[in-house]
Parts: sequence; structure tokens; C-alpha cells
Amino acid sequence: MIHSGDELSMQQARISELESRLEFQDETMQKLNDEMVQLQRKLFVQEKQLKHLSERLQVLAGNDDGADPNQVEPPPPHY
Repeated sequence: MIHSGDELSMQQARISELESRLEFQDETMQKLNDEMVQLQRKLFVQEKQLKHLSERLQVLAGNDDGADPNQVEPPPPHY
């Protein structure tokens, strides 16, 4: 099949447009990947902080005569 100059030009323009779109998509995926890595690092740090705070809270709650902080204290015996 013989292509005219206009058809070849249109095909080349189409290929160029597709290449441009592919490059844009590759750049976008790389940016998203970089952002995801940063978010994963932040999440890791926050999980460590939360674990540390939770352990500290348990220690502090344990120093309160072993009482459960969620338990309601009964009224004194003279009531």
C-alpha cells in the first residue's frame, strides 16, 4: 500500500502525540511514586511514635495503683 505524503505526515504527527502523552504519563507516575514513598516514610515514623506513646501511656496507667482508669469507683462505704 502506498501512502501519500499527507497520510505519512498525519501518522508521524499521531505517533509524536502518542510519544508525548506517554512521556507525560511516565513523569506523572514517577512523581506519584515519589510522593507515595514519602508518605510511607511519614507513616512509618508516625506508627513508631504512636507505639511509643501507647507504651508510655500503659506504663503511666500502671503507676496508678494498678487501678483500671475506665472503671468507675464505687461510693465510699458510709453512703
